[in-house]
Amino acid sequence: MIRGIPTLEDVARVAGVSRATVSRVVNGTRNVDPSLQETVRDAIEQTGYTPNHAARSLVTRRTGTVALIISGAGGGSDVFVDPFFGRVTAGVVDFLRGHSVHPVLMLADTDKARTEVVEFLKQGSTDGALLVTTHAAEPLPDRLLEAGVPAVLYARPGRPLPVSFVDLDHQAGGRLAATRLVAIGRTRVAAISGPLDVPASQDRLTGFRDAMARNGFPYVPAVEGGFTAGSGARAMARLLVEHPDVDGVFAANDLMAQGAVEVLQAAGKHVPGDVAVVGFDDSAPATSCRPPLTTIRQPVEQMAAKMAEVLLTTLDDPEARPRSIIFEPELVLRGSA
Repeated sequence: MIRGIPTLEDVARVAGVSRATVSRVVNGTRNVDPSLQETVRDAIEQTGYTPNHAARSLVTRRTGTVALIISGAGGGSDVFVDPFFGRVTAGVVDFLRGHSVHPVLMLADTDKARTEVVEFLKQGSTDGALLVTTHAAEPLPDRLLEAGVPAVLYARPGRPLPVSFVDLDHQAGGRLAATRLVAIGRTRVAAISGPLDVPASQDRLTGFRDAMARNGFPYVPAVEGGFTAGSGARAMARLLVEHPDVDGVFAANDLMAQGAVEVLQAAGKHVPGDVAVVGFDDSAPATSCRPPLTTIRQPVEQMAAKMAEVLLTTLDDPEARPRSIIFEPELVLRGSA
């Protein structure tokens, strides 16, 4: 029987391991054999041991938190309703929960907000940062590097920097969309791009046009959208005026594709009979759209989890070189194309 408050020594005795092993498990060190970790966790449960997080922080110089910085969601509550940012947040939270690390959500859409974020991080208030942005000229990667804050980005930075990132092969995704439209016999194809100052938007359009050219279609008209349903609707309305015989459309995200479908249907066009539509992301709008969208899957949750994993690995080994991890897109067939 354990008298008083359970200690590391009590846990070690019950688990039949050394105090050092218990300490490594409690502190989240990832070089402990999984079977030993399980044994120690069982002993912690049996003894009722509660780690002293204040003492642990003094020893490890770790807070057990990381900043999840979001820039480009429009600020305020928009981040909670945007399908992309919501999926990123879910992927990060799910991964960190399994490692007893907690995210601190920070919005950085203005210069003032960015300065406040960097100052907060420089004080050691979190162990590192996960940055998600849609801005090609986002200054935060440079500022985090200058401040010496360990960071991992979702999407490659706008210019080459020695910082880890995860990304998708967006050009390959654009090629998949073109290949699908060609395969179902569409010959008068157009595109609705995302904002063309965003590298992912440029790559999706480039990949799409490249694959169309390789299939004998040298010109693909395109209208720039803003990754919103409304911008997709406006772009589709313009395409119908300028190219009324269009029979296939690639939209660079599902929200824009959904907006395009609604405009086509309002104009008396049947989807996919008259005009086939392919989206991008495989997000919630892809399944709520009628008909459901054929789309290019971006495994956002898995990418976000990998981003968090790379950051935790970096925290364990500060001398590790920056890493880049590129995921492959997949064609998901539904009713729109």
